[in-house]
Amino acid sequence: MKKRFLFFISLLIQCHLFSQSYYKYWIQFTDKNNSPYSVGKPSVYLSTRAIQRRTKYNIPIKINDLPPNPAYIDSVVSKGVKLLNRSRWFNAISIDAVSASDTAAAMTKIRALPFVKSSKFVTIISPGQNKNDFIEVINTRSPMQRNSIDSAAFDSASNNQRHMIGIDCLNNTGFRGKGKRIAQIDARFGIANKLPAFDSLYNRSGILGTWDFVWEDTNVYDDTNNADYHGQMVLSCMAGNLPGQFLGDAVDADFYLLRTEDIQSEYQIEDDNWTSGAEYADSAGADVITSSLGYTTFDDPNTNYTYADMNGKVAVASRAATIAVEKGMVVCVAAGNLGSSPWRYVSSPGDADSILTVGAVDANENYAPFSSTGPTSDGRLKPDVGAQGENTALASPGGGVTYGSGTSFATPLIAGAAACLWQADTNANCVQVMQAIRESASQYTQPDSLLGYGIPDFCLARTILTALTGITKNKVITNLNKVYPDPFSDNITVSFFSSTVQNVNVRMFNTLGQIVNQKEWKVAGGGNTLISLGGMQNLPAGVYIVVLTDETGSVFTSKVVK
Repeated sequence: MKKRFLFFISLLIQCHLFSQSYYKYWIQFTDKNNSPYSVGKPSVYLSTRAIQRRTKYNIPIKINDLPPNPAYIDSVVSKGVKLLNRSRWFNAISIDAVSASDTAAAMTKIRALPFVKSSKFVTIISPGQNKNDFIEVINTRSPMQRNSIDSAAFDSASNNQRHMIGIDCLNNTGFRGKGKRIAQIDARFGIANKLPAFDSLYNRSGILGTWDFVWEDTNVYDDTNNADYHGQMVLSCMAGNLPGQFLGDAVDADFYLLRTEDIQSEYQIEDDNWTSGAEYADSAGADVITSSLGYTTFDDPNTNYTYADMNGKVAVASRAATIAVEKGMVVCVAAGNLGSSPWRYVSSPGDADSILTVGAVDANENYAPFSSTGPTSDGRLKPDVGAQGENTALASPGGGVTYGSGTSFATPLIAGAAACLWQADTNANCVQVMQAIRESASQYTQPDSLLGYGIPDFCLARTILTALTGITKNKVITNLNKVYPDPFSDNITVSFFSSTVQNVNVRMFNTLGQIVNQKEWKVAGGGNTLISLGGMQNLPAGVYIVVLTDETGSVFTSKVVK
């Protein structure tokens, strides 16, 4: 059974055919020797914005940033195949050739090349229909009333899903993603460029780029009879705007629309396409990647993943997602919709380390049983957080508002909110942004395999992020051993273990980022020290953040409630 995760439950399947058989392979090279590219001249292969991101967050240019050697690529193509995609991070390319006999002969020659490390069959596209059956979509939106951002939309169909994660708090104070760039890796985007819900996005030229990694062109839209609307509906969670009816949570952000999924078939090339999409996002200078795709089994059962493979280190897309974080991007990926199936667990790339894997809840904040669960096969917590993915309000292909279910829709809610959070504190790095989101969540101190740390509160996350960036300067953030009682009325006690005698600083912040209590304390070495903060009977009820900093600069935090 296919485990394709265009993560909404009622997916309209389009039935296109193809004119010839295409046999596609992933070719990995041994090295990048004698390359015309160098780490000293990144402007040749990275955008100015991508370089600025690396500079700002002290991310070095590495060998894996260099594109594959063009001489190697030319040698492969000369064997009678067509170049599809390139991978900088994995020093690889994907290729195709027509007919089995032509492919077999070409691959024999390619494998004999001294700089070819490995080759992997990734798909065959069956005979039948011409690519031209995908009708080119031209932006012909009718001259209707254009949408501006309208505060009335906050009391709309999307209000519950927005308020649930506290993004309305950020939006109402002007943080709607402006200046942040989100790369959406998805299937096709339906008629997004024609719908009123996206007028404000297209009118301000908020779509910065598009690319179809399946067909290798810029048209990511689809207005065929059985059109693929998945990408369009996911996009609406972030960028949709129908005044008085619907509002996405990052309506001022800019977007790259990247199609990597072919819903006609399921082969590992889509894992490779996903990797190319993530590299595109990096090189273009995106801040956030959101993707509601996932992979477990394929049309070729010999290439199926097993649960043991869901450790973040096997699937190419999972490894790429981890690298994307290393390159400075926030990465949000859907957990999947297999929670009630025999598979049950998260899929690739949702098993990746360091990213935000997103599960689904219903309108009442209860776990949605279809949402895939953790842990990963190597025992890591997944998903990381949850958002409304059951009966999520979406911009309808028909022009109004509709509803859909799946972790597909929970994921962009978190991604859009992450862009707004990052806009609120541009000094933060991607790791700090994701850490603040986790720490703000409803069950941060008691995570589980259904929703991870729970449902984030982005209003609180802003306070946490302000505290982290104000005192940590890229230090690792760790949870405090124990803070009690929780909830408290007057006093709290912080239990802190230290291996050495040292002075520590304990501060308590409210949700406005203001320090409401603090204390310097000398802790004993080789055991736990109890640190008391009192005199807080007059503090208003609410959520507070306790931050302890030791002499090494290490930072420990905990959330408490009064």
